[in-house]
Amino acid sequence: MEEHFFQCPYCWEQISMLIDVSQTQQIYIEDCEVCCNPIQIHVISDGTSVQEISPSSIEQ
Repeated sequence: MEEHFFQCPYCWEQISMLIDVSQTQQIYIEDCEVCCNPIQIHVISDGTSVQEISPSSIEQ
């Protein structure tokens, strides 16, 4: 597990998330710990470290 920081696409606050790097592609939906809006997070890993993390807002 690795901790990664990214910016919430709603309130622009920096938040953190623990990522399981053993999975090569993942999509998470997590609520922002500041504004509570849902964030879709797409993660690409090489199996040992995160290569790309892309947070985005969810259309409602």
